[in-house]
Amino acid sequence: MKKKVLAVILTLCMGASLFGCGSKETASDAGKEENSEVSADAEDEENAEAGEEEGAEVTYKIGISQFAEHGSLDNCREGFLEGLKEAGIEEGKNLEVMYDNAQADTGTASTIADDYVSKNVDLICAIATPTAMAAYNSTMDTDIPVIYTAVSDPVASQLANEDGTSVGNITGTSDKLPVTEQLEMIREILPDAKKIGILYTTSETNSESTIAEYKEHAAEYGFEIVESGINTIADVPLAAADLASKVDCINNLTDNTVVSALQTVLKAANDAGIPVFGSEIEQVKSGCLAAMGLDYLELGKQTGAMAAKVLKGEAKAEELNFETITEASLYINTAAADKIGMTLDQAFVDGASEVFEEIVAE
Repeated sequence: MKKKVLAVILTLCMGASLFGCGSKETASDAGKEENSEVSADAEDEENAEAGEEEGAEVTYKIGISQFAEHGSLDNCREGFLEGLKEAGIEEGKNLEVMYDNAQADTGTASTIADDYVSKNVDLICAIATPTAMAAYNSTMDTDIPVIYTAVSDPVASQLANEDGTSVGNITGTSDKLPVTEQLEMIREILPDAKKIGILYTTSETNSESTIAEYKEHAAEYGFEIVESGINTIADVPLAAADLASKVDCINNLTDNTVVSALQTVLKAANDAGIPVFGSEIEQVKSGCLAAMGLDYLELGKQTGAMAAKVLKGEAKAEELNFETITEASLYINTAAADKIGMTLDQAFVDGASEVFEEIVAE
């Protein structure tokens, strides 16, 4: 009896041992197989995601910082986006755009640039000199390129070297005014004029360098330049009225603060019975008598084409010299002449690229 019980116990123990070992090996193998399947699934998922990323179209994120709100700078922005579109980079498809206006305040321009940097944009478009300088300072320790436009003198603004090369990861287009052509036009319209008044913002380096060029060439056309500096837009009414009482005409630059208050300048000049000459097409539309001016829409397109090269990796901003728009055209507003009782020579009017017969105030 004892032998039979002992045999049963041994048999049960051996069976338990065998089944236990068998179960242990099966669980281990199953675990390995499961882990192998998970790893394979994860690898397949990663490969699939990589394939999707490789085939997906790149979407660019840019910030556009505009210093002030007026026609010429608005045209720059519109042209810039058009230039990008012509290069295959279009808002709503493969381009995300953030747009901000500094309202002619340099502190705000710096804040805007800092915000773009914090959002790690792919590129900053800076419209006008103060925003270009702010963007350059904000991006100096980053890889974010800056493309500017409507910067009259990149060298004087320390955004470019004397030979046109960049001082850093920044480049763009200049709206350098055709000074001698403008002086020649003014002399043709006002054969007896002696003094040209220029109102400008003392903090805008582009205005100071442009005035220096006007002074350099004024005597060649028998003119004297009378300048009047302002600090803020609030200074414009008194300064414009005072200047208008001292000169034969006022010549408006692309000074952002003054352009923002163009209607105030025009009122002072109209009250004094003298013409105001503009520097681009939008100022003539708004009431300036005439301009040998620039087309800022085309300038913007030129800038957009440069930005597209940088975004696509075809060139680095620091490798591109700044560019200038070379074509200046004659624009005339006959309604502005009528307002001050001036008669323009018909042959002169017929030679204009575009003639406006009404004043469209902004």
